[in-house]
Amino acid sequence: MIIGKFNRHSKRRNAFMLHGPLAHQGYDWWWHSFTAQDAETGEDKPFFIEFFICNPALAEKEPVLGQLPANKKKKKKPSYLMVKAGTWGEDACQLHRFFSLKEVKLHKTAPYRVSAGDCLASDAVLKGSISVSQEDAKAHPEWMCDAGDISFDLTIDKQIAFNVGYGASKPLRDVEAFAMYWHAEGMKSAYSGTITYNGRKYNVVPEKSYGYADKNWGRDFTSPWVWLSSNCLVSKKTGKKLENSVFDIGGGRPKIYFVPLDRRLLGVFYYEGKEYDFNFSKLHLQVKTEFSFEETDTEVIWHVRQENIKAAMETEVHCLKKDMLFINYESPDGKKRHNHLWNGGNGWGTVKLYDKKRDKLVLVDEIEATHIGCEYGEYGG
Repeated sequence: MIIGKFNRHSKRRNAFMLHGPLAHQGYDWWWHSFTAQDAETGEDKPFFIEFFICNPALAEKEPVLGQLPANKKKKKKPSYLMVKAGTWGEDACQLHRFFSLKEVKLHKTAPYRVSAGDCLASDAVLKGSISVSQEDAKAHPEWMCDAGDISFDLTIDKQIAFNVGYGASKPLRDVEAFAMYWHAEGMKSAYSGTITYNGRKYNVVPEKSYGYADKNWGRDFTSPWVWLSSNCLVSKKTGKKLENSVFDIGGGRPKIYFVPLDRRLLGVFYYEGKEYDFNFSKLHLQVKTEFSFEETDTEVIWHVRQENIKAAMETEVHCLKKDMLFINYESPDGKKRHNHLWNGGNGWGTVKLYDKKRDKLVLVDEIEATHIGCEYGEYGG
């Protein structure tokens, strides 16, 4: 049974959002993650690329870095475009390149387009390069990044969307009702092109890219912070790959008008064209969510159970700590509250999808998922 209509693309929701008060204290980012193959060995390797804008109204001639001791002392808020890129695995790495927003070309209405130097992000194209030496990474902790070299030249085909509905609608955006907003224009996306990472070339092929693209914006982040998504899915019922499917779960503890709500998640499963919606902001669905996170010596594990009036979804995801990194962001007010934000792209697990019939759960399918993008963190760390 089809429930909800979340697969609705919206270039407006994917556009630049830092107008009015959010221009003085706000962030807006476009996140991309996908899998590439080593040009020599054919081995899979996951990558991420993000364009992150902070406090455009406070732009100065040079990027303003909030973690720089001199800026902390003056209580200066950060302001910049940060181009972030990196990889997961045993050589997990995040690289940052900063631009003053005075030198950034920014299309401020839909469709979005951000460019600076040789870096460009739009709905269909990603290009750029980052190079950070070992000496500079060590000498500049305010950059919050590792050392390495990466360049990318990619095109994106955003195939299935997760539109969260009224929660990120224009009226609620205009009054800044939530501290953090979310829109996944391409929760299932096909990427193509090339990546060069530390001198090694990787090819990105649409059918093996298992790509994801979303955006977040607002005045602050959430704690806890949860994200799980994959479109590399195999049905245990048939043994076949699900070619037109994807799940996406995110959230934590949303704040509305500065008041934190209970721990809540938004979750959806697009199952071979059928929409299963576990979006707590859609009150008529009567969504109930339980989630937990645990760490062992070698793994991190997510457990999520979501239920609405028509269906239920049980998700368990694992990821090896050695394949993950602590991803770094500073808040628009200059504080760095997330210092233990697990982030990975090599997750694996299972999703059990149920229909409700006469108050009984009937298993639709049990799905094996790999290439899962995964995240968890709480303030303090």
